Amino acid sequence: MNEVLKQVIDTALNISSVLENPRDRGFGHFALPTFGFAKELRKNPQIIAQEFAQKLEHLPQIAQVSVVNGYVNLSLSDSFLGECAYGFLHKTQNKAQKERILLEYVSANPTGPLHIGHARGAVFGDSLARIGKFLGYDIVTEYYINDAGAQVENLGISIYCAGRHLFWDAPYELPEGCYRGDYVLDLAKDARECFGAEIFCNEENIAKLSLFGKDKMLLEIQANLALLGIVFDNYVSEKELFGRWDSVLETLRAHNGIYEKEGKIWLKSTEYGDQKDRVVVRESGEPTYLAGDIIYHQDKFLRDFERYINIWGADHHGYITRVKAAVEFLGFESERLEILLSQMVALLKGGEAYKMSKRAGNFILLKDVAEDVGADALRLVFLSKKPDTHLEFDVEELKKQDASNPVYYINYAHARIFSLFEKSKFSFSELRDSELTHFVESLRDLSESLRDLLFLALGLEKALSDAFKQRLPNKVVDYLRNLASEFHRFYNETRILGAENEKQILEVLIVVAHSIALGLMLLGIQAKTKM
Repeated sequence: MNEVLKQVIDTALNISSVLENPRDRGFGHFALPTFGFAKELRKNPQIIAQEFAQKLEHLPQIAQVSVVNGYVNLSLSDSFLGECAYGFLHKTQNKAQKERILLEYVSANPTGPLHIGHARGAVFGDSLARIGKFLGYDIVTEYYINDAGAQVENLGISIYCAGRHLFWDAPYELPEGCYRGDYVLDLAKDARECFGAEIFCNEENIAKLSLFGKDKMLLEIQANLALLGIVFDNYVSEKELFGRWDSVLETLRAHNGIYEKEGKIWLKSTEYGDQKDRVVVRESGEPTYLAGDIIYHQDKFLRDFERYINIWGADHHGYITRVKAAVEFLGFESERLEILLSQMVALLKGGEAYKMSKRAGNFILLKDVAEDVGADALRLVFLSKKPDTHLEFDVEELKKQDASNPVYYINYAHARIFSLFEKSKFSFSELRDSELTHFVESLRDLSESLRDLLFLALGLEKALSDAFKQRLPNKVVDYLRNLASEFHRFYNETRILGAENEKQILEVLIVVAHSIALGLMLLGIQAKTKM
């Protein structure tokens, strides 16, 4: 609706307009400010507004035009709202015609099950991808597997020590940096089933146990993500990419991005705003963790997407500048790399700290919480606030069947509409699929409350567009809560079944239901038709 109206106005006035929503709905549906044209046209904004109004008042899309303090206020015609509603109901996902984007998120080390902190970034990334794809962006989602370096070796050592304890009566002693928790014991048992107890008799088998444990954990991570409806297009292995390190190092050297000092190789990250230069190769000749990220980002940019988006935990904030510096020294434009941060989560249950998982050792498992409150509730609460702000919630609140629970409140609006159709003589599918002319004709002469509800229901795509451009899926949640609230108010104040205009009301409610269902779907949530 917004894009169509803007195109109509731009054509009529030969300008590039900016449409705003008036604070006072009494002024109309949209306001067109004219102050930006004053210098070019050399006229007072009020005069410009009056001239614009004269050209717009005869458009079939506009029912009423007024001018106030340099703004052209526009009220939409019922016929235009009806055409927009019909198009909205029958529109499919936009074909990819916008930016090609590589979106990387989660990328948790494959050394243990996912905890609740990983879940927020996972839901953020998945929802962003769903919304972007719907809007016509060509998005590929990717998980970077950190399977090189000490962490995977330590997983193998952890499994080896657990196996010796379980099957050879050795003391359960773990070196520093190793992993604890019942999941390590489970991995040792699985390794015994696969290789036999003899695998724990020789330390030379630790490398084999590392690979075994990493693969098992990756499968579990994929299963955990699937609980939330998250599936990745690509998985990229850090270990497989490391064969390119010598070549990457030469590229950095050719672009004067590294130097040697104290037996180490340093990245000149201070040249791009970092607090200090960073080591990429230690005195031992072993590459640092940063080296792996440099190789990976070269691999990304060589795939020639138009934009690259990384979603990282907030604890990686200080890492942004050095990675962007590396991208520049690799010969690419770091402006094409966008790094978003996802803050930590504090979880309560009945006002008390949520119990940590014995299986995980010292953190709360994503799987436990998803099974406790359900994937839909978990997704919506994660998306209810800006991702870079701290989030605290009580899982018991998500089980309440009232307006305080946003999952219930939004779904209840959707289910209420379907309950109306169960009692009505009119069919949901027949009204939705009626011919354009019939649908538009039946939406003429709308009451003010019905027109306001229809206008709000047609605002989903604007909410989706704003949410994607600003990387804030919480804007979609806010929109859905507002739409649900307005519907519930309308429902409580209006006679629907048996009303003289019952068919007209139900046609508007079909649009409301469609907005709720589509909005929830793009947040990864299935709308309910019964509660």
